[in-house]
Amino acid sequence: MYVRLFAAIWLLFCAGLAVLAWGFQAPFAYDPVGPRAYPLLLLSLMAAGAAWLIAKPDLLEQVLNPRAIKRACLCTATLLAYALLFEPLGFILSTALATFTLGLLFTGRLLPCALSGTLLGVLLYGLFDLLLDVPLPLGLLTVFVEN
Repeated sequence: MYVRLFAAIWLLFCAGLAVLAWGFQAPFAYDPVGPRAYPLLLLSLMAAGAAWLIAKPDLLEQVLNPRAIKRACLCTATLLAYALLFEPLGFILSTALATFTLGLLFTGRLLPCALSGTLLGVLLYGLFDLLLDVPLPLGLLTVFVEN
């Protein structure tokens, strides 16, 4: 019951935010779809998930596993830390740390998680900054680039 109530409130929250996002205007045309496409896409995905939670018939039969709750909280904390450290540490370091932590959280081994986190941070930075011309912060690595 509480899950469906939360999902209904979240669905209303998504609808209200969609109304706000619909009014986003850019003072200049920097891309063909405009600034409202990304928030509206995310809100529609969240609304679809909330609608699925409301309509799911066997929802009341599920029991929450304490281990799953702990992992969900740690995952949320990792993503919050990623958002807070994005500017100070920069894209590469914060992405590498978040990927490493999430890999360990989902029972990954130490060396493959460290390697995949590092590769993901560097390769995604190259993709976004060099190929797509999306400026991303370097953070602590700015010291090495300037010298």
